[in-house]
Amino acid sequence: MRIGFVGLGNMGGYMARNLVAAGHEVFAADLDPAKVQTLVDAGATAASSAAEAALGADVVMTSLPGPKQIEAVAADILPAMTEGSVWVELSTNDMECARRIGSLAADAGVSILDAPVSGGWEGADAGTLTVLVGGDATAYDRVRPVFDVIGDKIEHLGPHGAGYVAKISQVMLCYLNSVCLTEALALGVKGGVEPEKMLDIIRHSTGRSYVADRYGPEILNGGYDDTFDLGLAVKDLRLATSLASSVDAELPFTGDVLALYARAEEQFGFDAPHLIAMQLIEQQNDLILHQHDSRKDTP
Repeated sequence: MRIGFVGLGNMGGYMARNLVAAGHEVFAADLDPAKVQTLVDAGATAASSAAEAALGADVVMTSLPGPKQIEAVAADILPAMTEGSVWVELSTNDMECARRIGSLAADAGVSILDAPVSGGWEGADAGTLTVLVGGDATAYDRVRPVFDVIGDKIEHLGPHGAGYVAKISQVMLCYLNSVCLTEALALGVKGGVEPEKMLDIIRHSTGRSYVADRYGPEILNGGYDDTFDLGLAVKDLRLATSLASSVDAELPFTGDVLALYARAEEQFGFDAPHLIAMQLIEQQNDLILHQHDSRKDTP
């Protein structure tokens, strides 16, 4: 297929590269020329704008930071897209924006599939993402071969918007788990267990999780995982609380976690590693885990 790909960040760049490797004709656009050049070196064609990437494409794929960027790109790509083509929107989005872009796509004669992904940059690199799809079944069937390149678990969940709902719900849990993991580590270490040993116990007990496996070491090494911005985590949590309000769901813990992350963003900035929010819990306990050495506590 001829694919226009807009947004070559931590996830999009890997997905677009895998589409090139699979033999698709990819026209790539991003605000960062270096990211476009990396994909051109892999065999893609550079597009000077999102509209140019969309021109003549069978499928346009967008991987963007959030609703504001999605709507801005919609204004660029939809006038350039061919009637009957498909827009695959891979980002994490809210339902109000989803309704607006769905209406704009319908007016342009374009099928739209929301298809947010999960699995981190590692899954994007390996082509093993989970792809959560909402939208028309016929459009989904047409694009399924593309989804099979970027993911190994493809779920068609219902009408447009269903994929966004599933993505917001599951990614919310990641942030909640991060807080719970940090509190468990802090409790164990303050009680006398070495940080690495406490994490190992968690990873081999009923508390085990992807978060413990992937992010536990990042908390203990003081890196706090710089592959994802704190501000984007705050955005995701706000999407979760907005969705909860729209469907009348009560999520008190999620509200508390959002408040924690928002305070962290105020202190450390949008571009800080997302897990640095856990440092607020460490500070409350007068314990920075990666600096802890039990020998200093020994009389």
